[in-house]
Amino acid sequence: MALEQKVALVAGATGLVGQALTELLIQAPEYSEVIVLVRKPVERWQQHDRLRQVIVDYEHLEQQRDELRADDIYCCLGTTIRKAKTQENMYRIDVTYPLELARIAHEEGATQFLVVSAMGADSQSSVFYSRIKGELEQQLAQIGYESLSIVRPSLLLGKRREFRLGERTGAILARVLSPLFIGPMNKYKAISAEIVAEGMYRIACRKPQGTVVYLSNQLHIAARPVSR
Repeated sequence: MALEQKVALVAGATGLVGQALTELLIQAPEYSEVIVLVRKPVERWQQHDRLRQVIVDYEHLEQQRDELRADDIYCCLGTTIRKAKTQENMYRIDVTYPLELARIAHEEGATQFLVVSAMGADSQSSVFYSRIKGELEQQLAQIGYESLSIVRPSLLLGKRREFRLGERTGAILARVLSPLFIGPMNKYKAISAEIVAEGMYRIACRKPQGTVVYLSNQLHIAARPVSR
């Protein structure tokens, strides 16, 4: 039996998880096309026949509705307060943009949405970052996707384009202390962007119904190949 192929869309494709995810999806037999939303063309992706780059303006997503039609939406949008400069800007990138994308894509027929959130996400948290991630999760759940998968990775390991002293230091410590993260502490163990991407892809293949949250330790399990 021929495999039914779908269309995937990746938002935040040039970020740490987004890049790993895009490289994975363009090789995945489940997808006939992978749409990536970028602010400017990525040269190394221009020659791939299954990948279509869409120059996006998140402030006017409604005007690009026709280019947001896909079956599975992978949202890896996010920033830091250092880059955003203000909490208002950070909220717009981490919450407003993903919600607008989710709403439009759902109206255009998407049935599955997978999003990178954060460990500790809680809409009632006194910590701004954790609170807005919690708000995002709550509001996404109200849109009505058949399948909404929320991944909450701990510290991400991988090479970023920009230098982040805090994350670099944390990554070094995480590798040293990794053997100590066992049992209930396992969910706090640092995780590579590639494992997060693999986990998201495998989850999408299974398409769990309703809203499901995955912590870092569960992503390691989810990343295992789907038995057919």
